[in-house]
Amino acid sequence: MNGAVMHTLRLARAGLVLGQHGVRFIPKGVPVPLPLRLANIVTAPLRWIAAPFRRREAKATRVGAALAQLGPSYVKLGQFLATRADVIGPELANDLRHLQDKAEPFSLAEARIAVERALGGKLEDHFIDFGPAVAAASIAQVHKAYVMRDGIKTPVAVKILRPNIEKRFSNDLQSYYFAARLIERLYPPARRLRPVAVVDNLKHTTDLEMDLRLEAAAISEMAQNIAADEGFRVPSVDWRRTAQRVLTLEWIDGTPISHRAALEAKGFDVNALGLVVLRAFLRHAMRDGFFHADMHQGNLFVDDAGTVVAVDFGIMGRLGLNERRFLAEILHGLITRDYYRTAAIHFEAGYVPPHHTVEEFAQAMRAIGEPIHGRTADEISMADLLGQLFAYTDVFDMETRPELILLQKSMVIVEGVARDLNPNLNLWSAAEPIAKEWMEANLGIIGRLKDAVAGAQSIGDALLKSPELLHKAIATLNGLADMAANGVRLDDASVERLAARNRKYSGARTAALCVIAVSLAAIALKQLGIM
Repeated sequence: MNGAVMHTLRLARAGLVLGQHGVRFIPKGVPVPLPLRLANIVTAPLRWIAAPFRRREAKATRVGAALAQLGPSYVKLGQFLATRADVIGPELANDLRHLQDKAEPFSLAEARIAVERALGGKLEDHFIDFGPAVAAASIAQVHKAYVMRDGIKTPVAVKILRPNIEKRFSNDLQSYYFAARLIERLYPPARRLRPVAVVDNLKHTTDLEMDLRLEAAAISEMAQNIAADEGFRVPSVDWRRTAQRVLTLEWIDGTPISHRAALEAKGFDVNALGLVVLRAFLRHAMRDGFFHADMHQGNLFVDDAGTVVAVDFGIMGRLGLNERRFLAEILHGLITRDYYRTAAIHFEAGYVPPHHTVEEFAQAMRAIGEPIHGRTADEISMADLLGQLFAYTDVFDMETRPELILLQKSMVIVEGVARDLNPNLNLWSAAEPIAKEWMEANLGIIGRLKDAVAGAQSIGDALLKSPELLHKAIATLNGLADMAANGVRLDDASVERLAARNRKYSGARTAALCVIAVSLAAIALKQLGIM
């Protein structure tokens, strides 16, 4: 079948299902393209028939039911679009935040085949006991199994990809690309939202989730980042029993963080746990630039020692140093009412096109910042603040920044978890030491010195790694030494020209000598293990 026809039929089916459930993917107030208006007319009778049933279910439930009916890739698409309020509008994005990624488990026989193909041999070669699925989602499911460690029967969690899930996702993604290209071609106002790039991001996310070795690596990286932190940890990875389609982890015997009464019955301070969750997330995002992007209540447990343990690392977020600096200065500027500086940061980061002015954007920042002041700290949501900030992307022709939007979506989830544990949690006071520590380390004098030493060290390392440059430098030094010992004869005209050039370049030479000196110092410190 022709590819375009096949994609059209797939999308038509999706449109019919969404129409039956009354789901609208075009934000209110946004003009609907002609093809979608025609599709809306065609599906009207189906919506009329389904109307009595829709009235008995919540709107968010309708969205979840429609996507679950369409299949696992649509559930994942819905979860992804929950982070893109700029594309689908805040109302639908809010509905999608409640989307639960649950599915019917595949059989134990299929799980056995998957384990044996991934790890080799028989299932019993790797596990002394292997139970049925304890949780199933759109991409994978989890089994409780047992291994022998030091003569002790030890429980582990085994995550296994669904059979043929890669092919199913690949087919649906091609249909998404087909739709995105049509939208960009036929509806110019949508080009700013970069629909094809949205699908690119979804593909990248799902590609990572389809290789469970990458999830294992993410857990390992976070474990290394938080090794010195208290109150929060991640499961250990069993690398011997991990492959592309199978991931084996420490089994977490903990109390779900959503079970407040059970936590209190065990004597845990639930208010303190709320603080731990919030600060851990901020520390991971701001300090490490690597955070769990799906830290909802179902993925958090409290072990018997009172430590919060996170699971399910399929979706992770990263922030570069520039993005972390951008966020830190923006939050600081909004709190201190330095709106001009807050606006200027956007321009320095290249987020706002230069045909706008800093003054205009500062006015928008004031519209966000002023309502904060005069309100108690527990009335202010950092996630809402970031959401308002991103809402101005359309007004100022700003391209979307997926990593920042993912952070904002994650902050919404984490704030919800923290405030469920401690309704009176002062988010700003909780965040202050983390933000202050980061600002001092990266924007203060120590941070500037670290940047300078890093730059100088890079220059020095480049010199040491380039034999040709090093040989030329040594030859030059030898030549200078020879001239110092034996002298050199110059006529009067040459002396005058050299004097003139010396006056012109003395400043540059001094700067170059300083760079060389700092480079050598940095290299020496590195060799001594000080840096």
